Amino acid sequence: MPSTRADMRYQSVDIDGLDIFYREAGRADAPVILLLHGFPSSSRMYETLMPLLAPHYRLIAPDYPGFGHSSAPSPGAFRYTFDQLAQVMIRFTERLGLTRYALFVQDYGGPVGFRLALAHPERVAALIVQNAVAHEEGLGPLWETRKAFWRERATHEAALRANLLSFEATRLRHVGRSPHPERYDPDSWHDEFAFLSRPGQIDIQTELFYDYRTNVESYPQWQRYLREHRPATLVLWGKYDPSFAIEGAHAYRRDVPEAEVHLLEGGHFVLDEACDEVAQHTTRFLARLEMRTGSSA
Repeated sequence: MPSTRADMRYQSVDIDGLDIFYREAGRADAPVILLLHGFPSSSRMYETLMPLLAPHYRLIAPDYPGFGHSSAPSPGAFRYTFDQLAQVMIRFTERLGLTRYALFVQDYGGPVGFRLALAHPERVAALIVQNAVAHEEGLGPLWETRKAFWRERATHEAALRANLLSFEATRLRHVGRSPHPERYDPDSWHDEFAFLSRPGQIDIQTELFYDYRTNVESYPQWQRYLREHRPATLVLWGKYDPSFAIEGAHAYRRDVPEAEVHLLEGGHFVLDEACDEVAQHTTRFLARLEMRTGSSA
């Protein structure tokens, strides 16, 4: 596939006093793909994918408040909830004039993206899911410690921080159970752990993850959205993910029977190992959608 970084752009925009950083590539008049990142990453996770898609699409990848290069106010100055992150992202899309887009979501991008879709279903031309859970069977064994934290925060907070925020947990999120660990760049988890070690980050991420329980509670609502709106759906799932089980990928077909599901050789961050394959699936999927509907994303 042709790839060029010639038109990659790195910019920020003020949203309600927050400096929201975003990466952009592609022509301004091309169909839009809005890429929402996971934890503990940022828009940087899409840095290798964007040049592959830029010849055909306009790519917009923002950092949420508290992540990447966006503002990271303390939990006392900003409510770190998924509702709040979604509201900032809705205002971000409106500030950039994004009225119609394919929604590409990974990990935390799922909870943020489904809130955008529920608020404005008319804006979502297609849904591309990369290891983002909307069904309880997608939550693997690692979630038992996390669920205990939601039930009794004070008792389980130390275990949660080790389970979610330690260096080893940060490495495991990338390598997972992959039989090819040599394909993974250790800069990925070293850089992410450095991010998590910045002053204030441990408190920001703990607050936000405590709110993750509201996502699980919202699964029935998201599933109803899928059944009622039947967005064209592509599911790309790294099958060596230690957190999100492959049953979570297949579950999307219960709500959108025509969903296209691919299990890929990769982990939670499947772009680490299968970026070209993700780009090919995405391009073919969106091209077929344009042919079927006679319109672009």
